[in-house]
Amino acid sequence: MNKKETHITDNTFLAKWIANEITDNQLKKLVSEKDFIAYKELQQGVSLYENLEGINEDTYTILKTKLPTKNKTKVRNLLYKWAIPAAAAILVFITITTTYFSDKTTLNKTDYGQNSTIALLDGSEIIINAKSEISYQKDNWKTKREVFLIGEAFFKVKKGSTFTVNTKNGSITVLGTQFNVKSTSGYFEVICYSGKVKVTNNNKEYILNPTQGYRKMNGNLFEDINESDIRPNWLSDETSYKSVPLKYVLKDVENQFDVVFNTKSINIDILFTGSFTHKNKEVAFKTIFKAMELDYKIINNKQVVLSKK
Repeated sequence: MNKKETHITDNTFLAKWIANEITDNQLKKLVSEKDFIAYKELQQGVSLYENLEGINEDTYTILKTKLPTKNKTKVRNLLYKWAIPAAAAILVFITITTTYFSDKTTLNKTDYGQNSTIALLDGSEIIINAKSEISYQKDNWKTKREVFLIGEAFFKVKKGSTFTVNTKNGSITVLGTQFNVKSTSGYFEVICYSGKVKVTNNNKEYILNPTQGYRKMNGNLFEDINESDIRPNWLSDETSYKSVPLKYVLKDVENQFDVVFNTKSINIDILFTGSFTHKNKEVAFKTIFKAMELDYKIINNKQVVLSKK
């Protein structure tokens, strides 16, 4: 029996899979590869069913329309057992199918002060920092593991084919490792935490081993970077710096707290070494501006005017 025929005959496989009564390998035998990839995305959204207090009449109607009319007795007996997860699965699948088959690019974005974790189909993981974007092609992921980054993200890459992170500032290539990438206007930084990383920038290649980093600011390269931590501090709600121009620090603060700095009366190119917390805006301001000997005034909880003391 081919996959298409099985897909039609077994009208409860999706509900069974969501209910963990059949395995991924069993599901692969029941559906096409493209369907399996789309169904795997359900695992990121199936938690929606936990917020459903019960299956209402509208959801029941939608569920019935998604199942074939034959074997009605079997469907009716199984319906209530898998009602909530199946209903959630179908509703999420409708959304996924629309985005997946109409646009092959998957885009993940974060807002101010928000982190987001992406579980890729190969088991790799990406944690995105605030005001950042990750996009990738799902349809050819097995043969081309490639993502596009704007902002900052931490990568945990499973071993396999070449994994590439493309940014406007350069590209990073690995086989299996953990590393952090930050790519914004005028700022490009890559730090390797395990394995080995190859950074390509302006047709030049740099190989990074664990604890080593690559940083380029305002067109100037800083190769001597050593990182003693085992992962980026921002994963613990704190961002730290070593001799970084204040303008880049302020941009990170804006991304975390949704504020805008007025810097007309200060020098934003002076170097900052230190850190700030993501949990409390006032504490973050005092930590940075006391060290830099700056005063600040908050206007309408959004505008922050900086001045010399």
